[in-house]
Amino acid sequence: MITVFGTGTGAPLSPDPALSSAGLVVGGRRHLDAAEALLAAGAERVVLGPLAPALDSVERYIENEKGQGVAVLASGDPGFFGIVRALAERFGPAALDVRPGVSSVATAFARVALPWDDAAVVSAHGRDLRTAVNVCRTYPKTAVLTGPGAGPAELGAELAHRGADRVLVVASRLGDPEHESLERVTPSEAAARDWGDAVSVVLCLDEKRVLAPVRTLAGPGRPPARWALDESEFAHRDSMITKFEVRALALARLGPRPGDLVWDVGAGSGSVAVECARFGAAAVAVEKTVDGVARIRDNAAAHGVDVRVVHGAAPTVLSDLADPDAVFIGGGGRELTAIVTACARRTRRSVVVAVAAVDRVGAVRDALGAAGFVSDGVLLQSSRLAPLPGDVSRLAAANPVFLVWGVRPDTESATSVDFLERRSS
Repeated sequence: MITVFGTGTGAPLSPDPALSSAGLVVGGRRHLDAAEALLAAGAERVVLGPLAPALDSVERYIENEKGQGVAVLASGDPGFFGIVRALAERFGPAALDVRPGVSSVATAFARVALPWDDAAVVSAHGRDLRTAVNVCRTYPKTAVLTGPGAGPAELGAELAHRGADRVLVVASRLGDPEHESLERVTPSEAAARDWGDAVSVVLCLDEKRVLAPVRTLAGPGRPPARWALDESEFAHRDSMITKFEVRALALARLGPRPGDLVWDVGAGSGSVAVECARFGAAAVAVEKTVDGVARIRDNAAAHGVDVRVVHGAAPTVLSDLADPDAVFIGGGGRELTAIVTACARRTRRSVVVAVAAVDRVGAVRDALGAAGFVSDGVLLQSSRLAPLPGDVSRLAAANPVFLVWGVRPDTESATSVDFLERRSS
């Protein structure tokens, strides 16, 4: 039997037969040092560094077992972004006896007296920080599990550069009565500090929205029950808005998800950016008109989502933006081909373009093809029911729109980063 003990953020380890009789004990150096008095004198110790060699040591010991068990020491709740997943994958759940402690996330939220059943949790340990940054930009309450190169300074720098209005709570040495620390800082302040290697977790908070109504499903919220919202649900000028039929297919091709960053270029009313944000993606709306910028901000506020609005003309203003996962281009005029080229060069997954003029479709596809994308498209023609006198209806035809999209090869079948289930290394 492999007994997994969680420790470090709650009560210290207490004497336990599974610990004192273990012939092999695996853990970080500080955990092994803290448990030294509780271990058998002849027990073999393995300092947990890279995961694979430690698992190999456990497997070899089990194969040559002499009746003694294995103890694994881990931080907090080892089933929450912890070693339990790797152990269960290698040895099976039936071989494990897990004794969880209190997770660093639960402890940090307890220290600031906030519920966390509605929080997003993302691990940046051993991973690209961009997913954590995008989740922090989207949700009002996020916990980030940090790691080398992905700590408070790096997170703060990215959030400050992207203009995110957030407060960071940096929690260090949680559970250590003498050295535990929680500091509230702005992203800019976090970026200017050297935090060392003692940080346990960083809470990223929009303090105006940290208390949400209680729900039956844990997490930051369900996907929207409705999308491709009616144009009447957005402020817009002279019907200059992506119609809901076009928006429905555009959203399907964009595939906005938590952890993604989506650009809405030539955003107009920002309807696509707002809908992407409702799906949990971080959204940036690029708009060149002053009144359009104001409308986008009003629409985002009306729908309760965060959309970063960039005032300026594409492709020039795109250079300072973080690389997106997907891009929607709803306007561009004479610069359309240059905009498509610039977006295709930067995006990780896909570009979707709405085009009214048939003679621009070829140029858009050529630009996508030149960037190595696999492209396709459709002509969307729809007619809506419209009332006639006598309580009858007619079909009112909408203007036809070409929707052209390009997908970077090898990304259609790739699974997205699930910010709640990725395994920590």
